[in-house]
Amino acid sequence: MLPRTVSVAGVHTWMEGRVSRSIDYLAGEEPLEICVAETPIAVTMRTPGNDLELAAGFLFTAGLIKDPQQIASLRPEPDEQQDGANRVRVDLAPGMTIDLEAARRNSCTASTCGVSGKASMDAVRAHGVEPPNPDYLVDPEMLCFLPDKLRAARAAVGCTGALHAAALFSETGEMLVLREDVGRQHAVDKVIGWALGHGLLPLRQSILLVSGRAGFEIVRKALVAGVPVLASAAAPSDLAVTLAREFGLTLVGLLRSGRFVVYSAVQRLQFVSRAAESAA
Repeated sequence: MLPRTVSVAGVHTWMEGRVSRSIDYLAGEEPLEICVAETPIAVTMRTPGNDLELAAGFLFTAGLIKDPQQIASLRPEPDEQQDGANRVRVDLAPGMTIDLEAARRNSCTASTCGVSGKASMDAVRAHGVEPPNPDYLVDPEMLCFLPDKLRAARAAVGCTGALHAAALFSETGEMLVLREDVGRQHAVDKVIGWALGHGLLPLRQSILLVSGRAGFEIVRKALVAGVPVLASAAAPSDLAVTLAREFGLTLVGLLRSGRFVVYSAVQRLQFVSRAAESAA
């Protein structure tokens, strides 16, 4: 039986003037409701799997919790309308409360529900985000090997071609965790939720690599988690670059085949110090 992350469908393929029939693998996509006690605070579409990490990462990056001790329990709840659990219940530690209206507003902001760029930037500033580790340095040659490591790991777990991936790497290039989802942001939330559960936040000594575009929301989540270097196979948006530059996050894009572009905080790349040494 296929996991809920994958389904199959009959398709027709056209190639070089001929049509053939076959089956194709599709990425699973189902709604997930996140509840605090009995109160729903967010509903989002995601790929089933690692749902508890997704819920924890969402709560953390939305600023609703600050550390894992504020969560008493996380558990899936069965959904009578679906074949499986599409609801996560979060019970907070005794004495811990959250502003439910703020939670719903953060949920809308995290889903890019029509907020302006200025409002988004102001929300990050109000969140109290700290600039990431200024002393963290990255070997650019090591950075170039990370996409290959990501692809090799994905070959073992993904077959649909429709899932976004996010992976966390150590400063030596060791892959610590890989998560996938139909949503770029959800893949990142799953990684951050994993780190939260393992007591690793803030991620002061880590590189976050995403398979898709590093947009504003991905940069925001990386900053909240304390990530000093965010890398992407694609180019970032202008608002993402503006946010990364304001807070000093090293944002790397178009990372592929021994080449990449640095959009902000280039000082963390060791070729800068090497060039300075050569000049001296």
